[in-house]
Amino acid sequence: MDSTTVLAEVSGSIATVGYGLAAIGPAIGVGIVVGKTIEGVARQPELAGRLQVLMWIGIAFTEALAFIGIATAFIFGY
Repeated sequence: MDSTTVLAEVSGSIATVGYGLAAIGPAIGVGIVVGKTIEGVARQPELAGRLQVLMWIGIAFTEALAFIGIATAFIFGY
């Protein structure tokens, strides 16, 4: 077998790799949101309840990016 034959046999969908890369952004975003919330609570403990609500809203918006990424993988990959 030469290299041309091997390259001709490679097939499949790259959508799974694309979604894996798209999931990195929301993961980093959630880490930043939670870290900043912890930092804010450490500075102003009396605002812990309000900051926690804002943290959950921020996580929800950040995870929406992951859902868009998986939808894109299904739309364009399959």
